[in-house]
Amino acid sequence: MIPTVAWQDGEVVLIDQRRLPDEEVYLRCRDHHEVAAAIKGMAIRGAPAIGVAAAFGIALGVRLSKAEGAALPAEFERICAELAATRPTAVNLFWAIERMRQRFATSEGGCSLRDDLLREALAIQEEDVDSCRRMGDLGADLLPERARVLTHCNAGALATGGIGTALAPLYVAHEQGRELHVYVDETRPVLQGARLTAWELAHAGIPCTVLADGAAAALLRAARVDLVIVGADRIARNGDFANKIGTYGLAVLARHHGVPFYCAAPSTTLDATLADGEAIPIEQRDPIELRSWNGKTVIPPDAGVMNPAFDVTPARYVTAYVMDRGVVQPPFDA
Repeated sequence: MIPTVAWQDGEVVLIDQRRLPDEEVYLRCRDHHEVAAAIKGMAIRGAPAIGVAAAFGIALGVRLSKAEGAALPAEFERICAELAATRPTAVNLFWAIERMRQRFATSEGGCSLRDDLLREALAIQEEDVDSCRRMGDLGADLLPERARVLTHCNAGALATGGIGTALAPLYVAHEQGRELHVYVDETRPVLQGARLTAWELAHAGIPCTVLADGAAAALLRAARVDLVIVGADRIARNGDFANKIGTYGLAVLARHHGVPFYCAAPSTTLDATLADGEAIPIEQRDPIELRSWNGKTVIPPDAGVMNPAFDVTPARYVTAYVMDRGVVQPPFDA
């Protein structure tokens, strides 16, 4: 699949998703500041991929640091804090940082510390590859033989270290020779569906159709969808989950039209510290993402802009959760 993020020759290399589908360009991040900028600027996005990139960023930052002895823990925490400040909603980011903290605390220090941190980042990446495959195998069993699937945003290889979360079952079903057609919400305002998901599916040879976000209701009403499957950036203890803005509306529509609605996410996306979705922090993006289109202003300057990156879907709308630990039926918090 697409190499979303990798460690190469002492640098963090990632595909610049802002340039897709027009150009396939790779960024070479030479220090942790550049990794942080890539995450914040959405050159790399998707909760699992953000976690992997952050782990590599920490490993890179410590390798380049000249701090030693008692000064190194403080430098390590500064690196972690810079990466943690990039995206507030994706819990995998904070999970990966905490895991790197644990490796830092248990390492013997010295030169071995830098190697230990890199090994831990590589392990996080490899575990995500395995996790994606398990979700793919489990989720493929939920698809009918000839599946018509609606998805939102991008939850494929570009969003993870492996073959994706919500798209993983589709890739596995395609490998099995099953007939698929995927309807892809464009996903305003940054068009992750139109630019990224459609690009991925086309590369994989899976037939797909891109539709405006507002057309999903008509598609469901016409009974042209067998199921909806989306990813998640954070799942609360009761099963409420945050995903790209527009997901909540799809869940309500799916329920109204009697269409199964699935959430696919690894166990690292769980946040057991939050009782429900009301406590999930929602990132507010720069208004310029709505105010302009291809460099042209499309909103009058006197009009306000509301640009949340995510919304929260209540657990009651979810048919099941496809996770690396299994397919979880409601009630989720049980």
